[in-house]
Amino acid sequence: MVGVAVVGAGYWGPNLVRNIQATPQFRLTTLCDLNVERAQQVLGQYSTVKVSASLDEVLADPEVEAVAVATPAATHLPVALAAIEAGKHVLVEKPLASSYADGLKLVEAAEQRGLTLMLDHTFVYTPVVQHLRKLVRGGELGELQYVDSVRINLGLVQPDIDVLWDLAPHDLSILDAILPDGVHPVAVAAHGSDPANLGRACVAYLSVQLSNGAIAHAHVNWLSPTKIRTMIVGGSGKTAVWNDLDPTQPLAVYDRGVDWPTDEERRISYRIGDAVAPALKGGEALRAVMAEFAAAIVEKRAPLTDGRAGLRVLAQLEAASQSLAQGGTFVPVVNA
Repeated sequence: MVGVAVVGAGYWGPNLVRNIQATPQFRLTTLCDLNVERAQQVLGQYSTVKVSASLDEVLADPEVEAVAVATPAATHLPVALAAIEAGKHVLVEKPLASSYADGLKLVEAAEQRGLTLMLDHTFVYTPVVQHLRKLVRGGELGELQYVDSVRINLGLVQPDIDVLWDLAPHDLSILDAILPDGVHPVAVAAHGSDPANLGRACVAYLSVQLSNGAIAHAHVNWLSPTKIRTMIVGGSGKTAVWNDLDPTQPLAVYDRGVDWPTDEERRISYRIGDAVAPALKGGEALRAVMAEFAAAIVEKRAPLTDGRAGLRVLAQLEAASQSLAQGGTFVPVVNA
């Protein structure tokens, strides 16, 4: 069993604690937080897991072989880098860091030491996204033509980042996971507004140009009174529609679309075929994250959402921020 310490007992830390404890390959050794009382409350009165307010103390513990980081994004670099330099495998919640340059430092440090660096891109490990990945990469949808995503709700407004950095990493990490080999983002444009006078964008629209000529689009919003979580993945053959708020039928695959003309008259015809709802296994996505983290450590291989995947997301976020500052022009994406 791999000894794991969780750093951060705030919003996401308790979820990491619960799922690490439920993963047979892991043994939770320590919960580290500056607020020791809060950490003890997370663990419960009778827990034998150690509590510490000192990151240095945790990293000096030989029983700790891996660290799961659930601290604010601005602290990801110092916390994760200290863990890597101490010889620990690291799982970081999104985003990898607050900038591409900082993320690159973490990736290179882990690669130099042969350590696992993994991103907690939780949505990638949902049964729906795993199935979408198979559909797109296996060619069942045909050639990818577009991706359209909506992720809107009321709050939670973040104090230190805008809505793009808060919500768009989910959509960008999903996009990164499902894209076929050889297809990658080349440029990003972002438009946003601050109607609530928060001092940062709280409504935004993100467009990603892909190398095959397709486009991906995401709408993120902190101000919507209704919660919507949908993604449409359109292919030349079929289209997949995901409604994350429908527990009974979250994914449907439609054999419907446009048949492009082949004759001289260039007549377009429309295909109306079957709609299929694939049977998907249940299970908590974060449990699958932990299983992948454990397998990557034991098998000494890169996880699906490794540090490079986190860098690719950061590259698009930075391009989006630059585009936003430039009035929405397309900005090239750094090749991660």
